[in-house]
Amino acid sequence: MSARISDGQGIRIKEVRGLDGEIHTSLSTDARENTASIAARSLWDEVGDNRGVELVVYKGIPLQSGMGSSAASAVAGAVAVNALLDQPLPTEDVLEHALVGEQFVSGGLHADNVAPSLYGGLVLCPQALLPKIVTLPTPKGISSVLLHPELLVNTADSRNSLAKSYSMEQWLTQQGYLAGFVAACLQNDIELLGECLRDEIIEPQRAASVPCFPSVKEAALQAGAIGCSMSGSGPSIFALCHDKDAGIIAKTMEQACNRAGFECQSWVSSLNVPGARIVEEAS
Repeated sequence: MSARISDGQGIRIKEVRGLDGEIHTSLSTDARENTASIAARSLWDEVGDNRGVELVVYKGIPLQSGMGSSAASAVAGAVAVNALLDQPLPTEDVLEHALVGEQFVSGGLHADNVAPSLYGGLVLCPQALLPKIVTLPTPKGISSVLLHPELLVNTADSRNSLAKSYSMEQWLTQQGYLAGFVAACLQNDIELLGECLRDEIIEPQRAASVPCFPSVKEAALQAGAIGCSMSGSGPSIFALCHDKDAGIIAKTMEQACNRAGFECQSWVSSLNVPGARIVEEAS
């Protein structure tokens, strides 16, 4: 995302481009319909001035991928415009404006993609605590492998298809896994991390929309992954693993996806990579 002061007033998007440099044909330049400009406008309207701001969006995340594409744009828009202020807002205030952008597409104030995009690393961001988030320590020597099959899963449709109620046993089981996962992060307990990286409620419902998921998950675990699950609503799939195993696990997951009949891409990153930041500032 780039942002600059321009003629006129308010926020406008000059263009949206993909990483290939070509105009992105699937995303709107209407400032009322793009999560980046909506977040930017929320921040600028509150603390900016009467000058105009022009945005250029460089979209590098596949749409409807379960990789937090809309949240990344919302964060980028808010962070870029914040950098234009003489006195930029602190990160916790930027979060509130980024959430406005994400709300446009998700229909609610969900920080699970926005907060890690902004802060980096691993964060705990339950809706009940917003706008407060908790940064969790990341276990040492652990990488994340992210596989993106060439499939589309509509986030809103996926969310609407979920069951509306669950048994007490299901909730207690899943809460136990969540508590164990947080404890594992705090104690740097990788064995406990693997035991608790489980989704007994949502994953079984969404797996059917990603035909390659069962085989990719099995391949990842057999190759030594600590755990593997769906990324967001899918179709992307992530696995946590020891740093030394990341390359072979990524390759193994790709091969399983290909055998299931789908092209794919994969990426490897550590769990403590930084969040949104200014990479170049005009003089």
